[in-house]
Amino acid sequence: MGNFFNIILYQPMFNALVFLYKYVAFEDLGVAIILLTVLIRGVLYPLFYHSFKNQTLMQKIQPDIQRIQHDHKNDREKQAQALMALYKQHQVNPFSGFFLILVQLPILIVLYRLFLAGLSPESFSNLYSFISAPDTIHNISLGLIDLKSRSILIVVLAAVLQYFQGKLSLPKKSGNDDSPMARMSRNMIFIGPVLSIVILSSLPSAIGLYWLTSSAFSIFQQLLINKSLRKNDGRIQNENKNNSGSARA
Repeated sequence: MGNFFNIILYQPMFNALVFLYKYVAFEDLGVAIILLTVLIRGVLYPLFYHSFKNQTLMQKIQPDIQRIQHDHKNDREKQAQALMALYKQHQVNPFSGFFLILVQLPILIVLYRLFLAGLSPESFSNLYSFISAPDTIHNISLGLIDLKSRSILIVVLAAVLQYFQGKLSLPKKSGNDDSPMARMSRNMIFIGPVLSIVILSSLPSAIGLYWLTSSAFSIFQQLLINKSLRKNDGRIQNENKNNSGSARA
């Protein structure tokens, strides 16, 4: 299994990092890490998009879910039917988020392992025959950041961006929602960045740079999701208006 992941995932990503470092990033490893992170997130964009959108929608409809569970607490069949109708109306699948996370996880683990190890003469045995090893390896990015050492600046920036990404993922009305799901979501806005600080503080800044870039990409993606959800809300409101008009007629 380890050899399978090495051939299918690790080697292609390693060769892509070396290629970007040598031919695109002017032999700046920090820039190569940023480019590879954006490239991988771009490839995984549809999976992340649906996962984040599903997660945001599930938070948004929690009050409706709780109302249905309360109204039909003595009739499981009606409760299931009402929940399925709610999921269909909002085009959400409560199980898809978990499945999509499982699909993405091996890729993200390999990416983390790749940036943690960095580039070294020993690792060049993973190069394909048509990609040559760089003559020198510069671990100082932009003349400022030592990618092999810890960087408080990178850690703080990664935590701040993660906070804003979590803030954007919350529905606006969650401030008045006191359900367990809403409380947990609000708490995660702060717990996620704190965990990032604790974890990244002991790791090389190459990992922090990957985390920072990934968080910035997630913010961009979340803004697109929120825009899509506002359009979806308008569609549902129009459908409800039309249905009400038809019923009165």
